[in-house]
Amino acid sequence: MLQADADPSEFRYSATNNISYMYQVYCSYILLFKNTTKQDDFMAAQHLQDGLKMLVRKYYQPVAGWFDVRGDDIDVVFYADKFNDPPLTTQTLDIDSKELASHVYKSNVALLVPDCPSSFISRENRDIPMFLVKATYLESNDAMTLGVTYHHSLMDGTAFWTFMNNWASLCKQLYDQVSPGLVPLIPNPPSFGFPGISHLHKSELQVDHSEYALVDSSSFTRVFLSGKDKIKENLFVISVEQQHGLRQMAKEFGVSFNTILCAIFWKEISVLRYNARPSTAQDISLFTCATNPRAQLGLSKNLCASPVINLAEPRPIGKVAAMELRDVALLVSQTVAKGSAEYVYSSTSFLLAQRQKEISNEKLGISGDKIMLVYVCPAYAKCVVSSSRNFPIYQSDFGFGQPEYVRPPYLPFDGCMRIWPTPQSACSGTANNEAPLEIYLSQPDYVDFTQSPLLSPFIVPSLL
Repeated sequence: MLQADADPSEFRYSATNNISYMYQVYCSYILLFKNTTKQDDFMAAQHLQDGLKMLVRKYYQPVAGWFDVRGDDIDVVFYADKFNDPPLTTQTLDIDSKELASHVYKSNVALLVPDCPSSFISRENRDIPMFLVKATYLESNDAMTLGVTYHHSLMDGTAFWTFMNNWASLCKQLYDQVSPGLVPLIPNPPSFGFPGISHLHKSELQVDHSEYALVDSSSFTRVFLSGKDKIKENLFVISVEQQHGLRQMAKEFGVSFNTILCAIFWKEISVLRYNARPSTAQDISLFTCATNPRAQLGLSKNLCASPVINLAEPRPIGKVAAMELRDVALLVSQTVAKGSAEYVYSSTSFLLAQRQKEISNEKLGISGDKIMLVYVCPAYAKCVVSSSRNFPIYQSDFGFGQPEYVRPPYLPFDGCMRIWPTPQSACSGTANNEAPLEIYLSQPDYVDFTQSPLLSPFIVPSLL
């Protein structure tokens, strides 16, 4: 963390090493709260706004700051006396709580999530907010939702849910009038500034970084490409009993529970899509997953940063479809195991070197290649996995109880797979916090999951 000489109130730190070039996107969630005690001041907007403003000005000053682009560096700049406070908007609907819940389950982003500006960081777009909120109330005051959006280059899932629970804790203390007149303490005070990782360089480490693709500048995009097929979101629920069976299978294969989940879905997606279109046998089936190397890098969960990397494995769809599940699981395990601390350094160096080439080409007026995440590029079949099952998603109590449900908004790109906890996952009192898991999976609408003996047991009547 550096303090500017010219302005003693200005502070900055580099956001470049958190691979922010690839994660210049907004991420959103919808939290549904029920007013079970019929309180008149239930989740009042002023209460939320006061807590949020106090949180960012006292503890999360960079979240009330600005991005600053300097050559191939992206800095976060913030001040001791000037704030880019997160915007909070409100609306009130004349519908009942059941209809509101339906909008949550169906991921009605247009209604419940704040409108966002372009998330791409540039010299012309440095004032973009890093956190936005939309509070939706009912005329009946029976329920409300919080639509929250954050910039992924500043926070990963760990940092975001820590931020949410700190905000909720602060609001609860203000509501309960704990230590009136004093700024309440928060349970997990954050730290900022991604640490240097140059010491992780290993010259003998040879990697091809298949998670990235170099494309002609005319084909470059950072938005998800929808393709020709109509994409449908599918919901699967894995019961506690079914999880026990999967854990036993994972133990027999010598892999983790998450790995067996990824392997089953990747294989079955490939089987179903190959069976639907046998002529695609040599087309690519892509497995890719987001992984968080905080443990490998020795980073605290309280560090507000985004050290996420993606790992990828492309294979011909016919080969994946023909493989035994055990072999697919081992391939997934080997792919995930690549994400070492040294790999993070290699990935960061690879990205920065490419970025420097892009900047040089732009100055020279040369139309050269640009870098993209490979899962944004076309592939016949994709299984793009992110897991949130260990995040404290249901612990955000703003003084009126924990959320009834939290919905990851539908992402309409082929292959998106979200492993998601259910409300029973937190503070439920069940053994080992066991609870059903939800899987949200986006695939073309011609894919019939009832034809999969491995996936059909997880299909439930859709709420989507």
